Amino acid sequence: MVVFLHGLWLHGRESLLLCRRLQRALGFDVQVFHYPSVSASMAEVTERLQAFIAAQAPAELHLVGHSLGGLVAYRFLERFPAQPPGRVVFLGTPAVASRAATEVGRARWARALLGRCIAEELLTERRREWSGARNLGIIAGTRAVGLGKLVVRFNEPNDGSVAVSETRLPGATDHITLPVSHFGMLLSARVARETGAFLAYGHFVLDCAHRRS
Repeated sequence: MVVFLHGLWLHGRESLLLCRRLQRALGFDVQVFHYPSVSASMAEVTERLQAFIAAQAPAELHLVGHSLGGLVAYRFLERFPAQPPGRVVFLGTPAVASRAATEVGRARWARALLGRCIAEELLTERRREWSGARNLGIIAGTRAVGLGKLVVRFNEPNDGSVAVSETRLPGATDHITLPVSHFGMLLSARVARETGAFLAYGHFVLDCAHRRS
């Protein structure tokens, strides 16, 4: 089973095309886990995710997290490590920092829009490292189209909301970049193909030219 974890302000419906591609091409049973990305704390979200997965009782468990969803996967496995075997893919997840979130969070009124999970995970500096037994693959975008550019001037490759450097998590198994935007990666056939490849084989299949950004 694959569980898709959506990002901030989203509901999971935006992942329909990605989920269909994973199901049709690779035969994965893909389930979307919806959580209140603004009102709930990370502890509450991970508890709900544990209950959701326990109810499914899968023999195999893969997690795919878009943006904030990747941090949900990270904290979930940190808190509930005894899960069925499987792999993890982050899509545009600000794994180590988010300049865009930090800039927006400087305004007190804007913090409420970002929500509790973002406040806990990205508005104060946190040291994160992938140390679990599961393989982690990270896909970062380099098409600079997104709301993040309204608040941050990126001087490096980015997807319009998250810089490539912000997606690099120490301990990850594999990391690639693709010419997609932060939201556009959910619509990309190449992203779906690479996600499926990593879940199936534990590595991406792009050549080295796409690993240098």
